[in-house]
Amino acid sequence: MRQPTARYQNFLMDSDRWTGFPFRAGDIVISTPGKCGTTWTQMICALLIFQSTDFPQLLSVMSPWPDVFTRRREEILADLEAQDHRRFVKTHTPLDGLPFDERVTYVTVGRDPRDVAISFDNHMANTDFDSLMSLRATAIGEPLPATTTGQVSGDAGPTMLPPGVPQPDQSPHQRFWSWMEAEDDFVGLPTMLHHLDTFWQARHLPNVVLLHYDEMKADLDAVMRRLADRLGIEVPGDRWSALVRAAEFTEMKRRAQELAPEAVIWRDPDRFFNRGVSGQWRDLLDDDDLRRYRERVYAVVEPELVAWIHQAAPLDPP
Repeated sequence: MRQPTARYQNFLMDSDRWTGFPFRAGDIVISTPGKCGTTWTQMICALLIFQSTDFPQLLSVMSPWPDVFTRRREEILADLEAQDHRRFVKTHTPLDGLPFDERVTYVTVGRDPRDVAISFDNHMANTDFDSLMSLRATAIGEPLPATTTGQVSGDAGPTMLPPGVPQPDQSPHQRFWSWMEAEDDFVGLPTMLHHLDTFWQARHLPNVVLLHYDEMKADLDAVMRRLADRLGIEVPGDRWSALVRAAEFTEMKRRAQELAPEAVIWRDPDRFFNRGVSGQWRDLLDDDDLRRYRERVYAVVEPELVAWIHQAAPLDPP
């Protein structure tokens, strides 16, 4: 097993919590940049594994986030140890920050960063930071890292956040560019693209799977069948339509209380599943913005990866 070659740490997570993770053969690690379809992919895996639309536990309990600071690591590992079904866990740690076990399948999801920035804006507006920080304090009892800056006001006073997090007094356009120009390990375009690049460089490996949000939107049935094939899961033909329907956006939004992670930290759990569409950026960006964006993207990653990420809205080189 290859050990991590990088460590990712911020106010919400620490990839070092993967050290010594007790993998089992057949485990699935869903490692995605934030707002790229993480919960959607967890739901698809749950449907494929249980081959039912009813689950024994909440999705976030069945498929926990080992490196998050809102739960004690020992509790998460104990929950996973007690599972007798095929295990599937989530993380926002890039592939080079994870132990790499050939018996494990690693799945990521790409998405147009312009849509990610807008989805993240909604995500931040819907987050109850007082509840989030209360969970963090209960779970680890540690102060925020010294590098943490910025703040969002809450009932309990200002909550400190890392650089690059859009601030509520900014306009939507300013918040978009705050995300695009962030330079930290928590949010922003470089962080997202680096995460996808760690998978892109390993895409030839048999246990590394790259999905794309726009492909999932266009033909969910086909993507679910492809993932089932990569995971070695056979699903009876008469169950497919029900499973695919359960993974559609409207149905997941209907079940937000059981599917949204850590439902207590959202001002409105239903809003966690906000719109689920692509191309929202078209109403926000003008031609100058698009030129600026194109130059930024091509300065960060190779053209082939840029093309794959923007497959639904191709991005010409600057």
